[in-house]
Amino acid sequence: MTLTEAAQANVAAANAPEARRAMISSQLRTSGVNEPWVLAAMSQVAREDYVPQDMRAAAYIDRAIPLGNGRFLAAPLVQGRMLAEARPTKDDTVLLVGDGEGYLAALLRSLAGAVEAVDPADAAGTSGGEVSLIVIDGAVEELPEALCARLADGGRVVTGLMVRGVSRLATGCKAAGKVSLLPLAEIGIPTLPEFAAPKRWSF
Repeated sequence: MTLTEAAQANVAAANAPEARRAMISSQLRTSGVNEPWVLAAMSQVAREDYVPQDMRAAAYIDRAIPLGNGRFLAAPLVQGRMLAEARPTKDDTVLLVGDGEGYLAALLRSLAGAVEAVDPADAAGTSGGEVSLIVIDGAVEELPEALCARLADGGRVVTGLMVRGVSRLATGCKAAGKVSLLPLAEIGIPTLPEFAAPKRWSF
């Protein structure tokens, strides 16, 4: 790291608490995320620790941040809305589709009883015990059967859903062995190419 980069990192670290408070007041609260437990979690987890060094000063901006290798850290509002819809508790066993060492994983671990993570590239082949909640850190076109199989009956899903090029937050539950998703608000969520629907012929 050069002296200039080190100086910028020090400034970003010094400004982080103020930026975190601004995120709560001007991004989350003004957009309807007011659950005290969501705000508490997001005020305690240092978002700047989960972005590349040269992006630390921009860690709290209201847009996605590129992490490299085609991955993104979604905007704070996306993760705040996801947590609010997921309602994780200490009784939940959560399967996170995303970075197990990332920001959303840290938020979930502060709220849920147990959190297992699977990389999006491996989600179609995931196996293991049942979980009560699945959180997908990105927008998908369809859910792999392997993921649905791991969700207990009555379990919940929170994800981004891409429909005709528009991403929306979506929630769902499993009943009678089937998972159905309900699209909610339109919101910019980075897409996960591993969850693209197969191309189909049209005439």
